[in-house]
Amino acid sequence: MTIQVLTGARIFDGAVLQDGKAVVVEGARIIALVDAGALLVGAQVVRLNGGILAPGLVDVQVNGGGGLLFNDSPDMDTLRCMASAHARLGATTILPTLITDTPDRVAAAVGAVRAALDQGVPGIGGLHLEGPHLARSRKGAHDGDLIRPMAAEDLAVLQDAARDLPTLVVTLAPESVTPDQIAALVSAGAVVSLGHSDCSHAQVTAAVAAGASMVTHLFNAMSPLGSREPGLVGGGAGRGCAARGADRGPSPCAWADALAGAACQGRSRSDLFGQRCDGLCRGGVA
Repeated sequence: MTIQVLTGARIFDGAVLQDGKAVVVEGARIIALVDAGALLVGAQVVRLNGGILAPGLVDVQVNGGGGLLFNDSPDMDTLRCMASAHARLGATTILPTLITDTPDRVAAAVGAVRAALDQGVPGIGGLHLEGPHLARSRKGAHDGDLIRPMAAEDLAVLQDAARDLPTLVVTLAPESVTPDQIAALVSAGAVVSLGHSDCSHAQVTAAVAAGASMVTHLFNAMSPLGSREPGLVGGGAGRGCAARGADRGPSPCAWADALAGAACQGRSRSDLFGQRCDGLCRGGVA
């Protein structure tokens, strides 16, 4: 396997900027950080023209990009477009995110991500299903008519997806599921995130005890922190729920909640459950 040495740039190692160093890459893996003058027999030297070389970000909530929304077209072409668009913005691994939708659309999303992984589409790290098991009172942009409690058949579909995909994040509201369902999802390999909720502190405590380990867009689409009822904000943050990456450990995660306009040059138009989304982007920034 070819070994490359990337040199000629300042290197951010995740904590500090380092000068006079080079990154050694074997295939698709970074294997070492060495002195820039080190000689590696047989290695291909790639000389960079200054700048900063840094790890790519992992974005665990990406609804769209490059002019496309995943809910509109949960297929391979959309995934390729989204991954390419976000790579240009620094997110080299993304979790395409399907918000509340029909069971058929969920199945299509799972199948598309599985196919993308099988074909090695760069940047696709798994799948994030945000809904439909949320609180209607905190639905945000989600279709309230499609929000529902988790049934046995829903749990079976999610367990199969968790076993089949390298990473599956499921955002749900504690009041729309049972602790046993959360435990079953975690046992199957899913990462359970809490969000879009009006739950009580007691419900958060039970969900975390069952295995929930993340909160989706903390403070947004959930009841505010109260003195007598801290809810998800107080219960989730206070009990150590945080963003975690595709390796299930701490990582440089982003929660972009990006829509179709991400990395789209010029005007972007899309529809989200009948709501027209218009944006004007310059340089990939809305």
